Amino acid sequence: MQSFLKPLSKEEERYYLKRLKDGDLEARNKLVEHNLRLVAHIVKKYNSLERDMDDLISIGTIGLIKAVNTYDETRGNRLVTYASRCIENELLMLLRKEKKCSKEVSLYEPIGMDKEGNEISFMDIIHCEDDNILNLLVYSSNVKRLYEELAALSDHREKQVLILRYGLYGGEELPQREVAKLLGISRSYVSRIEKRALEHLRKKFCS
Repeated sequence: MQSFLKPLSKEEERYYLKRLKDGDLEARNKLVEHNLRLVAHIVKKYNSLERDMDDLISIGTIGLIKAVNTYDETRGNRLVTYASRCIENELLMLLRKEKKCSKEVSLYEPIGMDKEGNEISFMDIIHCEDDNILNLLVYSSNVKRLYEELAALSDHREKQVLILRYGLYGGEELPQREVAKLLGISRSYVSRIEKRALEHLRKKFCS
């Protein structure tokens, strides 16, 4: 488990929030970095042997970033309260997606034997005159694999960019400009990260 910076004091939080209002991206980064411990704390409730802790922290961090970017102190709640809800929302979207994917069966998964003792799969027994239905089944299988390969990416920034760009885990699909603003990096850097991440996934699918 990685180590996290200690939480900011109320005075420090107000100071950085004020600087953030003035457009200081460094202040925004400070607010994110010093609240990563909160992400780890919330993630523990959703952790299991089937999930990678770092992947969950990556998803939760997106919720934290969104919270810092949209926080309005005039509503009376502290940042930590608002951020907790945003982090939970991102994790719940992940769980809903996992639940949906868990009901999907691979077209190539063995489901029995034929008379000669050979394994047969759904693909072997599907007979459909409408190619669109078969295409949908193949698409569903590929989507499931996509999420598996996404979880295997070791670069957290690549995961975050792909999740935000393509609305994965039930999120909103964002243009590069919005992703850059959200993550506090340049649009060209987002483009490079996205290109690199997609190339990694393409190699996995073609291997």
